[in-house]
Amino acid sequence: MEDIHTFLAHAIQLEYEAARRYEDLKAAMGTAGNKEAEAFFGRMAEFSRLHLKDAMRRGGFREIPKLEAHEWQWPEGVSPEQAAWAGVDGFIDAQTAFQLALDGEERSQLFYAAIVSATTDPEVRRMAREFAQEESEHVAELEQLMQRRVA
Repeated sequence: MEDIHTFLAHAIQLEYEAARRYEDLKAAMGTAGNKEAEAFFGRMAEFSRLHLKDAMRRGGFREIPKLEAHEWQWPEGVSPEQAAWAGVDGFIDAQTAFQLALDGEERSQLFYAAIVSATTDPEVRRMAREFAQEESEHVAELEQLMQRRVA
């Protein structure tokens, strides 16, 4: 990915999908009565919305950018968030919800890390490295939370 606006369009779409996923998980955990998980997913949805707003500001976008189907450069043909998305139903348990979130964060981190390795554009590389680090922090937080729940 060699263009900062294309990179940011991808980041915006990814964060938009992450926010929606986290809101779905928050609602499911609220319905299940799991207040800890509900609060966690609500906080993650807010982080995703903040990241989305930051990427829009950095790119000078007023609206979420629309790309043609052939312009998306997703590793599996769909965004890392969609690739990890199995859907949420009324029977999802907290462990499955956390695993679903972890899968999305790991895929997102790998997406950004691959851009760091492949791009020749220094601005794209710098920003992708920053975004990969943020995703790594989310992965670590989820792993710690899941470990505490098991212990």
